[in-house]
Amino acid sequence: MSSSEDFWLKLEQLVATSNVKINRPRGTSHPRYPSFVYPLDYGYLQDTKAGDGAGIDVWIGSLSGKTVTAVICTIDLEKRDTEIKILLGCTSDETQTILKIHNTGSQSATLLLCNHN
Repeated sequence: MSSSEDFWLKLEQLVATSNVKINRPRGTSHPRYPSFVYPLDYGYLQDTKAGDGAGIDVWIGSLSGKTVTAVICTIDLEKRDTEIKILLGCTSDETQTILKIHNTGSQSATLLLCNHN
């Protein structure tokens, strides 16, 4: 098994053994930036820890099964941090929408597509 395959399998394991908490449902406004409306459900994996100390962020798309479809790696110069966002059950269009969100202002992002879906 390649290290890339191992990465995706372990990420799937992490998601499968975690509860997804949606704290910003599709169609709601961001609490600090009310003009930003979430195009998809956004939340985190409970009992996990990201670089910012909070749970690992997830975007949840419209595909059934909620399997990992991609990961977005972000950098935010204003916050001076980097994060990953796990995309669960996202279509190609949804993935591009999310990527565009994270490539605005002081943020930049790159996309890693899951190779076993």
